[in-house]
Amino acid sequence: MNPSHPVVRRGSALAANLGLSERLFASTADKAMAKAIDDGIDRVEAGLVREVSFADSIADASTRYLLDAGGKRVRPMLTLLTAQLGAGITDDVVTAAEAIEITHLGSLYHDDVMDDSERRRGVPSAQTVWGNSVAILTGDLLFARASQLMAELGERAIRMQAGTFERLVLGQLHETVGPGEGDDPIEHYIQVLADKTGSLIAAAAQSGLVFSGADPAYEAPVVEFGEKIGIAFQLIDDVIDLSPQPETTGKVPGTDLRAGVVTLPVLRLAELAKTDAASADLLRRIERDVMVLVDPADAGDPHDTNTLASRIVPSRETVDAIVAELRDHAATKATLDEAHRWAREAVEALAPLPEGTVKKALIRFAETVVDRAS
Repeated sequence: MNPSHPVVRRGSALAANLGLSERLFASTADKAMAKAIDDGIDRVEAGLVREVSFADSIADASTRYLLDAGGKRVRPMLTLLTAQLGAGITDDVVTAAEAIEITHLGSLYHDDVMDDSERRRGVPSAQTVWGNSVAILTGDLLFARASQLMAELGERAIRMQAGTFERLVLGQLHETVGPGEGDDPIEHYIQVLADKTGSLIAAAAQSGLVFSGADPAYEAPVVEFGEKIGIAFQLIDDVIDLSPQPETTGKVPGTDLRAGVVTLPVLRLAELAKTDAASADLLRRIERDVMVLVDPADAGDPHDTNTLASRIVPSRETVDAIVAELRDHAATKATLDEAHRWAREAVEALAPLPEGTVKKALIRFAETVVDRAS
């Protein structure tokens, strides 16, 4: 391990953030499991630092960049939690948790290039610092390292990793291309979330079960739980994007909107706009004044009404007011309701699991996902 990179101990703070704190675990057995997960997270954190360190100075700096910026470690936490259904946090479970988090980390580098994001986890995005090519190659390096870790666990792990990676790529591809003719935009969007977010969270839940030697009868329920709670997680992100509290979220309200990213509140608004004049007016103003995708370098002729040079750029106050209007609109309330519905269905999928601390913690995990503010 590079001595210049100290291990960040996140265990207790992570457990508290995800609802795995003293307020949940009342019995001695419950507290023992919480401590085991905290200790496991510390092991994963140390492993992440080790596994994303490279002898090459550029590779080391770029791969460590977003890891050092933080993160909730939701996926490793879930892996360690479902492992409690088997032999607990074995070495193989820790390795799988590291591989899944590194896969997630690699996807962030690629996502930021695709979305032209300026910031990630409170710092300038990697492509802002090094450019698109280095950011893409860094993501590729992390995917390679994750695959090496999974290869240590055997053919089953390799197949799980390959299947998950395929879904991540398909999700990004479908998001980029958009719904086809005749496709329902909302169904298309939910499928993108299932592939881009749900698949990896499902893999995290499945890995804890598989590599702890738990009863295979529990595998399908935890996979369904992971995928559905992943969709709920992303839908809550859509709502959080509109939050008026940047000090909590770390983002300017409406960051996705301002970047031209279509989220479920906008899709729900478009649905309502078909029959409601006020919704149609709000959608028009969002598309005209907020989701502006014209490159200033291509501004063109100021007399051409289709160019940026000719349009009146709205003030920051105007954009803020439009974002606030969407935040308070029924479309956003519908998005929040849908997130809670997916979370309820995730919890319902846990019915075959035995009653006890693990099931209780997974239920609390789902509640925490939809109740979070950042």
